[in-house]
Amino acid sequence: MTMIELAVFDMAGTTLEEHGDVYRALRQSVEETGTEVTEENLQTWMGTDKVEAIRNLLRLGGHTGDEATVAACFDRFRALLGEFYAATPPEPLPGVPEALAALRANGVKVALTTGFSTDVAGPLLEGLGWATGEDGNLDAVVCSDEVAAGRPYPYMIQRAMERTGTKDVRTVLVAGDTVVDVEAGSASGAGVVLGVETGKLTAADFSALDGAKSLPSVAEIPAFLGLGA
Repeated sequence: MTMIELAVFDMAGTTLEEHGDVYRALRQSVEETGTEVTEENLQTWMGTDKVEAIRNLLRLGGHTGDEATVAACFDRFRALLGEFYAATPPEPLPGVPEALAALRANGVKVALTTGFSTDVAGPLLEGLGWATGEDGNLDAVVCSDEVAAGRPYPYMIQRAMERTGTKDVRTVLVAGDTVVDVEAGSASGAGVVLGVETGKLTAADFSALDGAKSLPSVAEIPAFLGLGA
């Protein structure tokens, strides 16, 4: 295996346990317009930019998805998510902080990418005490509103490479808990693309994506790469 220089991870469901609140807020914000959201459609659009997710969930439910409704739904999504997170704060998934530290201790930079906009992701990470910078535990964070298009496009991964000074995409590992995480990783040409089974998808689900490999958790990745603690 090529030496990995950068590990790029999704946030909710991959590195953070947020108790399904993103799903709940996204579904409720759309259904409050009277539009039905099926479980299949919700899963398809999880992990994507949330404005795009809302636009497409409205459309799939038979709504015109006009921009005023999309904007109102997104505002409602953010308000609901804030309420849900205040009631049950997100927390790191078991073993993940230790895995991130082990990767960085072995010279692997760590970046998070997310379908959240900057104004949603910032306070979430701040509440966890996760940060970039000299004393932080991360090397980069890229939000979907910082690139031309979110997943399944590879632009957030490419921006993470830019911010961490990573030259060769073959030295990048990408992992996430949704279909679009894997699709974005594959589109980027990353040397290693993994599903993780801490979200809604199983090993069988990931294997159905052109035989994509998966691990039980991000906590397993240092061992997968043969790295010490």
